[in-house]
Amino acid sequence: MSKTVLQIPLTTQLKNNAEAIASEQGFSSLQEVVRVFLTKFAAKKVEITWQEPVYLSEYNEKRYIDMSEDFNNNKNIVSVNNVADLVKELNENKVS
Repeated sequence: MSKTVLQIPLTTQLKNNAEAIASEQGFSSLQEVVRVFLTKFAAKKVEITWQEPVYLSEYNEKRYIDMSEDFNNNKNIVSVNNVADLVKELNENKVS
């Protein structure tokens, strides 16, 4: 098998950050990460999707945490047995 060298210009900070993450995830080197990725990419076993992360506002983050705690503590939860009861419950609690 013949080999070639791929050179990728990047900042030292990016390289160092990527090496740290690679090590945390069990890779022996950043080169190994690139080889594994390119092997899977070339075999069409990985698909790339670019998506910006979604961050909640501080208010909504607290609200989400409170709701999760309520759910875990079985608090502020309503159970229904059928769709008619669900619709009735939703209409009774409707905010005008």
